[in-house]
Amino acid sequence: MRRLTRGFHRGYTLGIPFKGWCGERVVHMPSIESGRINLVLDCDPVAHRSKVEEVVKMMEIELGSGWIFHKSCKVYLFISSQMIVGCLLAEPIEQAFKVCSCSSNGGSEGTSAKEVARQSSTSLQFGDISFKREVKKRTCSVNSPEVLDGNLNGAIICENEGVPAVCGIRAIWVTPSNRRKHIASQKLDAVRMSVCMDSALELSQLVLSQPTSAGKALASNYFSTGSFLVYKTNRCGSSIMGCSSLISVSIVEVHYVATLQRRKGVYERLC
Repeated sequence: MRRLTRGFHRGYTLGIPFKGWCGERVVHMPSIESGRINLVLDCDPVAHRSKVEEVVKMMEIELGSGWIFHKSCKVYLFISSQMIVGCLLAEPIEQAFKVCSCSSNGGSEGTSAKEVARQSSTSLQFGDISFKREVKKRTCSVNSPEVLDGNLNGAIICENEGVPAVCGIRAIWVTPSNRRKHIASQKLDAVRMSVCMDSALELSQLVLSQPTSAGKALASNYFSTGSFLVYKTNRCGSSIMGCSSLISVSIVEVHYVATLQRRKGVYERLC
């Protein structure tokens, strides 16, 4: 049992052993110096599809189970040193939504929250010593990490009007020991070059499913903007919300936080 646990942990951290197949469908990418990317389709031999299922089980540890793979997916496996160290699943889609570029008025781009210090009129006197009480009121800005990084029930805030789309990136994953090596970006490049037979996709034509916090960071870096395209899958625990929902959610959250702070200030003055 211990040996099985160690083997599973090694596979998840370092990658899944892979000795190669006869007739591999390699996506040739000049930018890849060490390793290769194999494309696997549903019409491929059973051994190929079984290896994909093994990789998907590893992905489900982080991304959740029951939604990642279906028969229409094109699977891109990144192979290095006889190990599968990354996987991307692409699927055909018809519609996408643009992520809202949230910014607050009157604040800097990197501002995560607004803190306003308010000096209360009350003071505590102990003999010759006087203590003045200061209550800090904290309200979340629209582009704060609480909003942008998924604390609104995992929601992705996007525009209400959809746009036509062709290729969706259903899931993308790299083993923990091989992250920050541009493997994910190289897989995205491979999809753009190979998903359509007649021509390569433009950068703006790639669409992501609801990304995790790490996925948002990858997308912002890859597309060089925070306003990339997303589409809705049947993934559990995530949803896409329109900009009108952003306004109502942020107002409710700010009102709720401010109310708690006011109550706290009243309580402290009564103590």
